[in-house]
Order: sequence, then structure tokens, then C-alpha cells
Amino acid sequence: MDEVLDRVPLLCAGPRVVEELPGGLTNRNYKVSVPGGAYVVRIPASEGELLAIDRDNEHRNSVAAAEAGVGAPVHAYLRDLGVLVVGFIPGRTFCEDDLRDRGNLPRVAEACRRLHAGPRFARDFDMFEVQRGYLEIVLNRNFRLPDGYRDFMPAAGHIRKVLAVRHEGTVPCNNDLLPGNFIDDGQRLWLIDYEYSGNNDACFELGNIWSESDLPLEHLAELVTAYYGRPLRHKIARARLLGLMSKYGWTLWASIQDGANQAIDFDFWSWGMEKYERAVAEFRGPELPRLLEDAIRAD
Repeated sequence: MDEVLDRVPLLCAGPRVVEELPGGLTNRNYKVSVPGGAYVVRIPASEGELLAIDRDNEHRNSVAAAEAGVGAPVHAYLRDLGVLVVGFIPGRTFCEDDLRDRGNLPRVAEACRRLHAGPRFARDFDMFEVQRGYLEIVLNRNFRLPDGYRDFMPAAGHIRKVLAVRHEGTVPCNNDLLPGNFIDDGQRLWLIDYEYSGNNDACFELGNIWSESDLPLEHLAELVTAYYGRPLRHKIARARLLGLMSKYGWTLWASIQDGANQAIDFDFWSWGMEKYERAVAEFRGPELPRLLEDAIRAD
């Protein structure tokens, strides 16, 4: 650890205190305090290529998010190690209860709008393509695949075709806004962790937030309405369908982590199966045909 920190000049300015931060399923995160300030050092702890993580992309997009005023400032990047050093943001990390608090939904929408209005990211992120890539890795490496997983591929393909009808372009998205990636400094929200960032449909961002925290449906409607400034049925349907694809795709992320990541003590399989079971319920649920219709209809 010290040899990594010693390569960053600003972390060598006097005595330093190193604290490991909780969370992080693909990194080891440390708060490093020196006389000049406090920083977060992110050290990879997984096979990034298997998970479609590009550390150079993460670095460039972290810089862009900082320029947008919603991401932590970037201070250093050790490219050969994939180590990123960003400013430590004093504040409280969100939990699921914070996202279940409807009073926070306009704040979440505003933070997303700031990011989405910022500089374009280096690459695109398309969950339909990511999911197919993950599936190929799972099959080629004989990782565990949930029972019946491929039975829903035709439905996923149909969703993709429907969403193409009213596609309105992409914006720079975080694409992984778990509760722990929101920091509340008491005045506004910051968005951290740009491993999966890329230009994407804004409704994926919103649907992914809903999906990751398993929020009630009415919360999704309120979040989408707060983001667009008015209720739009086709946008709510779009966000819900992309939230479904989020669950379906991240299930395979968990399968890969379960098979390949021995560095982090975490039950990736159970985490992924919880997502998969919710995805199956939506694929088989009675509302899917209506959502597909709403996504292409005029409001």
C-alpha cells in the first residue's frame, strides 16, 4: 500500500493517516489524510476487463463529472495500476432509506441533470450490449447461470426494438447509482464512482436508480417527473423498461464476480439472484405489454 501512495506526490507531503472505507465491490477504497487535505484512493480489486470496466475511461469521465460540478475533483491517476485519487467529499453517504424518502427525489433528479448536462463522456454505455457481452463471458468460462436466464433473451430483444422508436439521444451517465454513490454534503448531492460511466439514455440512469434500491413504482414516477419537470407517461415507461434491463444485465455481472473475484468477501451470487428474481417477475408480469405500448405512445 505504501509503495502505491508514495508514487502520488500530494500524498507524500508530511505524515499521513490511512483509513479503509466500507463498501466497494470492485475496488479497495481508502481515505488518506495529509496536512494538505483528505483524498480517496481507489485501488482495483477485480478483473476489470471481464466486467467491462476500462480504468482509462473511468479516469477521463471522472474528470468530466468534476467539470460538471457533480463529481469529486480528480487529483492523480496511476495508469499502470488503474489507481485513481480523488478529493474526499465531506458528507453523508446515502442508504436505501434516503432514496425511499420522497423529499430526496427532486434532489436526486437535479444531481442527475447536472451530470447529464456536463461534458460528453469518452465512450457509450448500452446495457443491451453489455448484457450480451457478459452472457458470452459467463458461457465461455462456465460460470454459474441462473435457471432459465436465456429464455428471456427474446423479450429483451423486443424491448430494445420498442425503445428505439422514440430514442432521443444520449447524455453522460454514471450508470451505477447505488445509494452508496450519492454523497450529501448538507446542501447538495454529489455523484461518485464512474467505473461504468458512459453516454447513455437518461432514462436508464433513472430506471437504474429505481431498480438498484428496489423502490416502489410511485417513486420511479416521481423521480422521472422531477427530472423532466412534468409527468411524461412514455418516459416513465421507458425508465421502467430500462430498469428491468438493469436487473437482467447486472445479474450476469454478479455471475462473473461469483466465478472470478476471490479478492472480496461478498456473496455475489445471492446479490445477483435477488435482481434476477425481480427481473423474472417483471418479464412474466401482466404490465409488460402495457409498458411497451406506453413507451411508444404520445403523451
